[in-house]
Amino acid sequence: MKFKKLGKIFDPSDSFLLKNDFVGFAQSPQALVFDDFIRIYFSIRKKSNNGKFLSHIQFIDVTKNLEKIINYSQNEVIKLGMPGTFDEHGIFPFNVIRLDNIVYGYISGWTRRVSVSVDTGIGLSVSHDNGTTFQRIADGPILSSSLYEPFLVGDPFVQMYEGIFHMWYIFGTEWKKDPTNNGYERVYKIGHCTSLDGINWHKQGKPIIKDNYENECQALPSVIKINDIYHMYFCYRQPFNFRTDKEMGYRIGYAYSQDLLTWIRDDSKAGITISDSGWDSEMMCYPHIFKCDEEIYLLYNGNEFGKYGFGAARLENYGTPYL
Repeated sequence: MKFKKLGKIFDPSDSFLLKNDFVGFAQSPQALVFDDFIRIYFSIRKKSNNGKFLSHIQFIDVTKNLEKIINYSQNEVIKLGMPGTFDEHGIFPFNVIRLDNIVYGYISGWTRRVSVSVDTGIGLSVSHDNGTTFQRIADGPILSSSLYEPFLVGDPFVQMYEGIFHMWYIFGTEWKKDPTNNGYERVYKIGHCTSLDGINWHKQGKPIIKDNYENECQALPSVIKINDIYHMYFCYRQPFNFRTDKEMGYRIGYAYSQDLLTWIRDDSKAGITISDSGWDSEMMCYPHIFKCDEEIYLLYNGNEFGKYGFGAARLENYGTPYL
């Protein structure tokens, strides 16, 4: 795999969206391809009345070569959850898939906790206006903590293969005490589940991507099929000091599979890494791989978890016969 970076395509710091009381960041870009443009959903931050951040979903529409923004969300894409629900304080990320005339929006919702910072769950919303606005099918999650996945179930990515829904997601395994302070940092792994209706899911029940090191944190799986091989892109980091130490921060990981069950990890074949300088020179995270016409693109965030926006790269070493 070899990607060519196309540069940053959206920066929230000079965005028209900030006039709506948003305060920046554009995290976890996720694409929905239309006939003549690409819609990219992302999470942007707003401060609540108590001064804490909330994550809201917005989108931009771009030309198919990803070079020009031609439209943006002017209404609320989806409301945050009600008090006490799994997505009360934010949605991050928001994964979309088109099924006939309906667009499904899979919600990774989060809510604040007391002893630790956050917990998450996965919900489902639908759009009947071609992805402009979404409404939940219910206030509760479709995937949440369970016996062996006790917390932090989130980051859904859904695809359909041979009539079966496949979801890759993350789940927490441990909250570890940070040796540099009195707080806790999360450890999470990538899991997999299947469904016949996109609502009721059967979990594989174990981490599916091997660790590079102890307490590795894995996030945002994204899968595409090229020829007869399934390719997964995700991000991974160290459990501590990842906010301030460049060497501890997120990098892009890669694995491949022939059966959607067994994955072989080889990050050296990812075909993309941090730049020598600039907005993605310290961190690369939250990848999303997708096909548009005869090209395959990778969206991703850079330094400081998307504070400076998101960019794109194009897969270079696969031609039309492989798609």
